[in-house]
Amino acid sequence: MAAPDGEVDLDGQVAERAAELADLIRYHRERYFADDDPEIADAEFDELVREREALEARYPSLRGGDSPIGEVGAPLSSSFAPVRHETRMFSLDNAFDRDELLAWHARIERAISDPVHFVGEPKLDGLAISLLYEDGRLVRGATRGDGQTGEDVTANVETIAPIPHELVGASVPARLEVRGEVFMPLTSFEELNRRQGDAGERLFANPRNAAAGSLRVKDVGITASRDLAFYAYQLGLREGGPALGTHHDTLAWMRDLGLPVNDHIEQLDDIDAVYAFCERMLASRHALGYEIDGAVVKVDDLAQRNELGFTSKAPRWAIAFKFPPEEKSTKLVRIMVSIGRTGRATPFAQLEPVFVGGSTVGLATLHNEDEVARKDVREGDTVIVRKAGDVIPEVVGPVPAARKRGARKWRFPTSCPVCREPLVREEGEANTYCVNVDCPAQRVARIVHFASRGAMDIEGLGEERVRQFVDAGLLVDAGDVYALTVEQLVPLERMAPVSARKLVDAIEASKAQGLARVLVGVNIRNVGPTAAQALARALGSLDALQAATPEQITAVDGVGGIIAESLAHFFAIEANRGVLDKLRAAGVDLNGPAPAETRDATLAGTTFVITGTLEGFTRDEATAEIVARGGKVTGSVSKKTSFVLAGESPGTKLAKAETLGVEVIDEARFRELLG
Repeated sequence: MAAPDGEVDLDGQVAERAAELADLIRYHRERYFADDDPEIADAEFDELVREREALEARYPSLRGGDSPIGEVGAPLSSSFAPVRHETRMFSLDNAFDRDELLAWHARIERAISDPVHFVGEPKLDGLAISLLYEDGRLVRGATRGDGQTGEDVTANVETIAPIPHELVGASVPARLEVRGEVFMPLTSFEELNRRQGDAGERLFANPRNAAAGSLRVKDVGITASRDLAFYAYQLGLREGGPALGTHHDTLAWMRDLGLPVNDHIEQLDDIDAVYAFCERMLASRHALGYEIDGAVVKVDDLAQRNELGFTSKAPRWAIAFKFPPEEKSTKLVRIMVSIGRTGRATPFAQLEPVFVGGSTVGLATLHNEDEVARKDVREGDTVIVRKAGDVIPEVVGPVPAARKRGARKWRFPTSCPVCREPLVREEGEANTYCVNVDCPAQRVARIVHFASRGAMDIEGLGEERVRQFVDAGLLVDAGDVYALTVEQLVPLERMAPVSARKLVDAIEASKAQGLARVLVGVNIRNVGPTAAQALARALGSLDALQAATPEQITAVDGVGGIIAESLAHFFAIEANRGVLDKLRAAGVDLNGPAPAETRDATLAGTTFVITGTLEGFTRDEATAEIVARGGKVTGSVSKKTSFVLAGESPGTKLAKAETLGVEVIDEARFRELLG
């Protein structure tokens, strides 16, 4: 039924929910902006706002003075003097998908008849700040506050190294208000939490909270010790300076004044280029060295901005394209311990399933005993769960305000949950181990690792199958894998003749993987893929490796004394030698690659990283070609990397290379380098 003015009637249940949403939004906004201690993840707060906005769209009478939607920031803290902004600091409207981005663009096109161009920026996950310069000197730093009035944090701001105390250049204006973001680089955040943990202090949940908490403290010495960073992205008040026509010109001028401006800002011709930029930012979000939670898109032309104007809380000429959430809150049902292939006992959380980071998460790691104690997570807690890309989900920490009275601290078990033998933590070690080498959990994990993609790459032999075969008495160790037959497998549950044949064929094919893969698969401590390849290439066979002296092993490039000790320890154990004997008897290739043809050292001094699938080379073949010419191949991209060789589906290493300015080459260019 419609009201006389065309509005749908507002019933009691809707009104009650609208009021509840208003209270929740204001409460969580204050926890986020004023207390720097949010109780819910950003994505959950966004959901509350979107629900209230949807109600206001349906029931316009809700848009009155009690609506939280037009509000910016939160009430000010009494710890700092209030300061009135020269011009209001607005918030941004959000778009969560391509359709919402296109809808924003359509609104602009209805208002502006001329072509519109844009600027794209990473959306830094930090704390908005206003800097006021008079005659080129920094005279004030203020938080955003409620948009009209912020907190005077000048003394704290002056300790942030990237923020200039004086502007430089020939066009310094009489007065200039600079807006930007204070944030904490990831390496600084990790170091801060390490120090906090060592001192028994509270850990910060994420870099944003750490940055905000570090800036808004009375002791400026704390701010100075926290290694904060800053990027400028907008101007407010300006009295003097050159005539500027575009936002891109503004950014260039800010750089000339000595203000730090992000290197990943781009000019974009149209909305298709805008969406492509947002996609690039999403792909590279974990390679930037700091956290971003989206991309900000702005109309470039300043005259067009003036024509578009503002709503009550945000400019119409800008929008934040928010990325899928990587943090959500959920209930921690139970804390359990898993036993890995080395016997390491790792605590993990069983969660009420929650969709985060692109998938539904029901389990999350808690790392080790000390981390559980530092985070003080307890069974029954509401916790923040984080899943970033392909990284294993982890529990960031609890929401203390939601903890039920009487929740008990969790204690690490003293015996293995699988074999019931004692768990041991050596003095000075962070990890706890089950030292029973016959522990069934270790046995399963070792075989699963042997069959994994990075080792023998046996498709179809995952954890569930391995556990089934171990329980059936078919597998005791990795060497038994090559004795499996179709006749043994068919009688097992969920194992039809076709799938049994397919698995046995995959096992047979893996025999040709070569020595380096075998060395990775048999789980020799400290011997990863790079060391395994170097040993296989230098010594040529398993027999030669077993007979080698420590001096011969440490003479291999990239192999040191620790690896030599690990090899000696591994070969001294009879059970390990028994596994290798089974592999020999089964006909597994235990030889290294054929010696590469000696070539001129045309790649001497260069370092390559290989990512993706190459068409004309296996990864080992490409590595051999590089090494034969004096180059090196490493597994991770750094500033010291000379080239990243990118094939099909390159992954995050490509994004990191682009971020660091490392040259990325395709297979055709690689062949040119090989000559």
